[in-house]
Amino acid sequence: MQHKGGAMASEQFSMRMPKDTKNKLEKLAKAAGRSKAFIAIEAIDKYIEFESWQIQAIQDGLKDVESDSVMPLKDVKHKLGLE
Repeated sequence: MQHKGGAMASEQFSMRMPKDTKNKLEKLAKAAGRSKAFIAIEAIDKYIEFESWQIQAIQDGLKDVESDSVMPLKDVKHKLGLE
């Protein structure tokens, strides 16, 4: 199986999904001329990438708050001339 331009070691993975989701997956795969597995892998990869980024951004923000590296909203508004 090829993925993102290179060979990919793969493992079997099985899951249950709502029939409506399965139907949408089949419809998209057919329209895109791709396999259901390809579409599912792409979707899962994008989800993991986004969620990982979001969790890291939240953790970074919490570290900034803990280290007092943030500016209160009223100070930001004043600096931007919004008050």
